[in-house]
Amino acid sequence: MMKYRTFLGFDFGMKNIGVAVGQELTNTATPLTVIKAREGIPDWDQISSLLAEWQPQLLVVGLPLNMDGTEQDMTAAAKRFGHRLNGRFHIPVDWQDERLTTFEALDQLGIRSKMQSNKREDVDRISAQLILQSWLNQQ
Repeated sequence: MMKYRTFLGFDFGMKNIGVAVGQELTNTATPLTVIKAREGIPDWDQISSLLAEWQPQLLVVGLPLNMDGTEQDMTAAAKRFGHRLNGRFHIPVDWQDERLTTFEALDQLGIRSKMQSNKREDVDRISAQLILQSWLNQQ
């Protein structure tokens, strides 16, 4: 019997980290939750619980890039987060260009800015879903 892989996708932020879950069978991603972070340092216990619950075979972290594809300050912070995930939990990490995912998430919610949303967490969860979905689409 073939075992289909499960993936968790992360939209890294200094205050909030959006999380989505996806799997190979349907090739779809679903928004899951938001993990609070303090200056980019996540609640590792919450991440540990999510990993125990979903048992993903791979983690996908969104890579914030400038529109011309060059790296920015947040790129390094997101990479650090991904390397720490891998170091702590020994699950492989892959990267996904996340340019425009916030705009796309806002568009899906029908709002113009993250500040307009009473639930900014929705934006982060949907951004994580979009990151993971675009990764799945490229596999």
